[in-house]
Amino acid sequence: MISVNNITKEFGGTPLFSGITFNLNDKGCVGLAGMNGSGKTTLLKIISGEVKPDTGTIAYPNDITIGYLPQEKVITSLKSIKEETLEAFKFINKLNARIAELNTAIQQRTDYHSDAYHKLLIELDELNHKLLIHEPDKLLANTEKVLFGLGFKQTDLDRPLSEFSFGWQMRVEIAKLLLLRPALLLLDEPTNHLDIESIQWLEEFLSNYYGSILIVSHDRALLDNITNRTIEITNGKIYDYKVSYSQYVHLREERLSQQKAAYNNQQAEVRQVERFIERFRYKNTKAKQVQSRITHLEKLDRVELDEIDQSAIHFTFPPAPHSGKITVECKNISKHYDENHVLHKINLEILNGERIAFVGKNGEGKTTLAKIISGRLDHQGEVKLGYHVETGYFAQDQWEMLDADKTVFETVDDIAVGDIRTRLKSILGAFLFQGEDIDKKVKVLSGGEKSRLALAKLLLTPSNFLLFDEPTNHLDMRSKDILKNALLQFTGTMVIVSHDRDFLQGLTSKVFEFRNKGIKEYRGDIFEYLEKRKLEDLKELEIKERKSNGDRSVSDTKIKWEQKKEFEREKRKLEKKVADLEQDVEKMESKLETVNNKLADPSNHEEEIKSGALYKEHDELTREIEQTYLEWEKFQLQLEQMSFAE
Repeated sequence: MISVNNITKEFGGTPLFSGITFNLNDKGCVGLAGMNGSGKTTLLKIISGEVKPDTGTIAYPNDITIGYLPQEKVITSLKSIKEETLEAFKFINKLNARIAELNTAIQQRTDYHSDAYHKLLIELDELNHKLLIHEPDKLLANTEKVLFGLGFKQTDLDRPLSEFSFGWQMRVEIAKLLLLRPALLLLDEPTNHLDIESIQWLEEFLSNYYGSILIVSHDRALLDNITNRTIEITNGKIYDYKVSYSQYVHLREERLSQQKAAYNNQQAEVRQVERFIERFRYKNTKAKQVQSRITHLEKLDRVELDEIDQSAIHFTFPPAPHSGKITVECKNISKHYDENHVLHKINLEILNGERIAFVGKNGEGKTTLAKIISGRLDHQGEVKLGYHVETGYFAQDQWEMLDADKTVFETVDDIAVGDIRTRLKSILGAFLFQGEDIDKKVKVLSGGEKSRLALAKLLLTPSNFLLFDEPTNHLDMRSKDILKNALLQFTGTMVIVSHDRDFLQGLTSKVFEFRNKGIKEYRGDIFEYLEKRKLEDLKELEIKERKSNGDRSVSDTKIKWEQKKEFEREKRKLEKKVADLEQDVEKMESKLETVNNKLADPSNHEEEIKSGALYKEHDELTREIEQTYLEWEKFQLQLEQMSFAE
């Protein structure tokens, strides 16, 4: 267990947090929440040892290992993907060298009962245990497994890391961290550079992680699936909730509501006391009461309202202009960058009003096709827009789409026409550009500010076909919810390239998966697609098994799958039997209690007692209860054995 004790940290004389105290257990995943600037990243750095607190201490267990993944990192390696990942295990050579030294020293000694000899044995045992944890005989296999899980291909492993984008380089940093298996993982926005499949793989990995995890993330689905506790930093204090993120949000609203009610009640009391003091301050007959109330106010423990960041974009899309039945038609679309073929003879048709998600691994062509459809990229093949289709495009790479030397106001003023020009400041205000913000140059804007400015531009030209490429990358959860709500009300056609499962859920009704230079269509929303992909992956495994095993008509994978299904069916049957028997016992015990009450009151039940009917019923119920308990124990034992077998 790690204990954070009374931690305080200031920047430039301004307190970031004060007196923070909490414990992290040996196992479990904790989400760290709070508004931007509340100190989440700083707290991760303090726990990792990168930053020192102003006051307070952190108590670590002996020999604990800590792994920290920052949001950004300068990467300059010239090694290949595989070589750079294996750099995480440089310490193993030192371990092996020290183990060899210890073995030589132990063989040369004869003082078998001395303390010195005993210490050598203890150190050797500890080092062998450390070595065993990292499975040195499986080092390469485990490394490749993690890299594949994070989206790399076999052909990528020997390519120089420097050839890859920053996002892919950060995946290598994630791989190194996961392979080291530290007792405590500190993760700051680990999914920023991952696609849906890699996020799912990481989610599975973290769900089964043997140690403790403290994570900062804007991925609500990830947090809900892996966390069992949420620590919120607000106003320099923390609130500790033993629930996942969505449950925490609900409980936080309840807390704030109760806090507001307590604050209002206290303010009413303070005003009443202040009126009394003001009215009778100069009356000698009331001097004692006045002083008593002054003392009461001085000692009053004031209720403070927690500052919650309510700043978020607020807008709705203008009505979509009328257009024809077909929005866009793509015929034989191909695209390659030098020798890298991304898309090959893509054919698709998008109808008016359809809501489509583009998903797949990074580099499979989602953004490329979005740019081609929007007319921003040359290609082979034909793209045909339908009758009166007006396209609005939100690019992932905002810096390429915005003029860096223009101000925020100039950016929207250049494209606004008609009456809307008189409302530009209010529109910018809805996207959090207020006061002097509108005179900022685009080149000094943060990633989040550029995203908001690009969204504001979309409002100025009414569109009936929206193309969004990773619109949530730099938005907080509240702003993401507002954007999603605006899109749900949009009456036109839209295509969204995104890895954010929570954002896509319920927003789209069709999914195009990009894989191996082609696309495949799936009906339903993102979670229906993910379920179907699991089934399809299983079928692919079956086909591979059949091919590799010649004439075997049924693959081992399918057999195992069927066995698992049968196991689950049998378990459900047992659970129902146990539950039914428990209900039967409850009913019989209730009847037995009624019989016992009658026997205890012979004056009112004389005839039933004399006839022996009550005694007979008592004996029958007792036997039936004993028999039912024996049957319950038999099924309960089987159920426990099945649970253990899982």
